[in-house]
Amino acid sequence: MRLSPVLHRSDFPVPELRALVLDGEAYQVSDCVAPVDEVAGPLQRAAALAAELPARLIAEQHSAAWVWGAQPHPPQRHEVCADITARARPAVGAPLSVREVVLLHEDTSLLAGLSVTTPMRTAIDLARFVPLWNDTETDIVRALLSLAGVGVIECARVMNRKRNLPNKRIALERLAASQS
Repeated sequence: MRLSPVLHRSDFPVPELRALVLDGEAYQVSDCVAPVDEVAGPLQRAAALAAELPARLIAEQHSAAWVWGAQPHPPQRHEVCADITARARPAVGAPLSVREVVLLHEDTSLLAGLSVTTPMRTAIDLARFVPLWNDTETDIVRALLSLAGVGVIECARVMNRKRNLPNKRIALERLAASQS
C-alpha cells in the first residue's frame, strides 16, 4: 500500500507523526509530515494545507507564497479566501485569516486538491495588502514574479487592466521600488 505524499493527524496519531520525524523517516510540512523519499515542493505543501482546509477555501497571500516556495516557512496564521460566490465557513477556532474576494478563473490553480492563487495574483495581493512592507516582502514578491515568468512591468500592466482595484497605487509604488 502506498501512503499519501503527506501524512496528517487524520492518517496517524500526532505522536506517531512526531516519531516519524524524530526517526528521520519523514520531515515536517506545516502540520503534516512527508516521507523523506518525497521531494519537497509545491505539491507537498499544497497537500499539507489541503488537509487542514475546507474544500471551498483558497490559499492566498503568504500561505500561497509558501505553497509556491517563494517563502521558506508557512505563516503563523494561514491566509485564505473564498470566492464571493462560494458559501464557505471555516471551522470555529481554525487558525485562519479568511476574506471574501472576487476571483477570475485565471487567478487560481489547483495543486494536490488545494485551490491556491497563482504566483501573479499572490504577488499582486501581497503588494496591495501587506501592512508592513520590508525587504522580506520584496524578496517574496520578486520570487513569485519569477515563478510567474513575468517582471514588474507586466505585473503592473495586469493591475492597471483591473478597474476599482483597492490599494492599487501603493502596490504599484511597492512594485516599482522592488526593481531597484
